[in-house]
Amino acid sequence: MELFVKTIPLCPKGFYVRIHFIMKRVMDGRKSHRIGMLVLPVAFFVVFALSFLVGRYPVSPITALKILFSKVLSFFSMGRLSLSGWTGSEEAVVVNIRFPRIAAASLIGAALSVSGASYQGIFRNPMVSPDLLGASTGAGFGAALAILLGGGYFSIALSSFSFGIVAVFLAVIVAKKSRIDSTLSLVLAGVMISSLFSSGTSLVKLMADTQDQLPAITYWLMGSLASVKMKDFVFALFPIVLGLIPILLLRWRINLLTLNEDEAKSMGIEVKKIRMIVIISSTLMTAGSVAISGMIGWVGLVIPHFSRLIFGDDYSYTLPTSSLLGATFMLLVDDLARIISTAEIPLGILTSFVGAPVFLYLIIRGGRNEA
Repeated sequence: MELFVKTIPLCPKGFYVRIHFIMKRVMDGRKSHRIGMLVLPVAFFVVFALSFLVGRYPVSPITALKILFSKVLSFFSMGRLSLSGWTGSEEAVVVNIRFPRIAAASLIGAALSVSGASYQGIFRNPMVSPDLLGASTGAGFGAALAILLGGGYFSIALSSFSFGIVAVFLAVIVAKKSRIDSTLSLVLAGVMISSLFSSGTSLVKLMADTQDQLPAITYWLMGSLASVKMKDFVFALFPIVLGLIPILLLRWRINLLTLNEDEAKSMGIEVKKIRMIVIISSTLMTAGSVAISGMIGWVGLVIPHFSRLIFGDDYSYTLPTSSLLGATFMLLVDDLARIISTAEIPLGILTSFVGAPVFLYLIIRGGRNEA
């Protein structure tokens, strides 16, 4: 580590000390959190498996396991090893209803958490969430507009995804036209675009039919996975994976973006380029998630903080662990939504019960960035 620091030419003393501190913190984290990195995947797979047993239609653990294993064998064309011993109703519940929902919950939880952690890193602010630049509000407006126009479920998802992308694109265009600091201009543009699309959603709700359309819009905006099918999961899978890969590949550079811009540039980091890649990737993940689940708040704000509390501030660990924690958290929340009452509780309500207390905690601490 000392060799790494000494190779940086013309380093001011304070900069040298700061890099030394960051590198030491990274190395300490690598030594102390390996056990946690092994425990998290196990916890996720346990919750993933148990989620197949949650629901109003009872399916035994052995039956669910046999059904899933038979589908894996069928996928790999191993028909001679096929299993049996369950009813058609049990297979339909496990394969057509619970598997898409559980897979979507895992995917969305991971995507929102990684997006939130990435935004908090590049904007150097622990209070930032994935909807900072208007992706969620834009997606909400797109879905509300599609419902008003009588679109089907796929049309709603497509419109939601498209307007989420458009919202962030507009925020970036406005920020580039600004003469003030690039980071500040992005945040201000995001706030303005979010407000604009939020007003548009309110206008759509005002124009909607109060018997059918308005309840549908309201329920969608609260977030739910009750209607997710396999085609919806596949629809969201491509943009989320497309956004996740670059962020994971750039996770070490995000560490350096927690420095101020001049210090990061002096280390050879193309700050604007990397920031734009992270914004585009996070937008793809957020828009893809909101398109099939509706607006689920707090996940991208809260989970990265849990990850940092457990595993430290090194983004080489924070991003992968945020994805696993987010996926596990979303599975647990969705399971609760299915069993708490006879009528499913929207996911956005349940996540708020966790997110709001954490947000208050951050306010009391003064929003101090520990990254």
